[in-house]
Amino acid sequence: MRIALKRLSFYLKEKIDFNIYKENIGLPFEKIMQNMKIKGDHKKIKERYIKFSEQNLKKIKISKNNLKILRRIRKYHKLAIFTSKDRKRTLKILKRYNLFNTYITADDVINGKPNPEGLLKIIKKFKVEKKNCYYVGDTIYDFYAAKNAKINYLHASWGLTKKIKIRRIRYIKTLAEIKKIVEKINSV
Repeated sequence: MRIALKRLSFYLKEKIDFNIYKENIGLPFEKIMQNMKIKGDHKKIKERYIKFSEQNLKKIKISKNNLKILRRIRKYHKLAIFTSKDRKRTLKILKRYNLFNTYITADDVINGKPNPEGLLKIIKKFKVEKKNCYYVGDTIYDFYAAKNAKINYLHASWGLTKKIKIRRIRYIKTLAEIKKIVEKINSV
């Protein structure tokens, strides 16, 4: 995202502060541009951003240890992704790892985060009870999407937003902590 945004900034000849962008991640792209007061046709700006992003997708990597943990979790639980990225980029990233049972992208919902639409689609598809669902996110909009869906939320403190100024958020520092949480569910 940082690389694509830097190139977009150069293309638009307008300074786009990644830290401000980061505060809005999770929202639909056009809303982020609106919040940042970026002028111009946001649809065309999004197309350019996506192009720049696609040129750098191979830089996204999952460590061997995290792959092992996710594969272990998937053995006993369903894994899904709800992302604000478009379907095309999401598939290019996910096909390299074959980890997730399903995914919901910005193209699959009418209402982006913090609306719970995407999470509710996943829950319906998996036919699971909400009390057994955990959404791991790293933005305030992820937290609100989980809250609006009435499911458990775990905040990935290694992600974009280290801390959220909301009480009673369960922070996790590694994927291994998720593994422990789901193993505990298995033993109950």
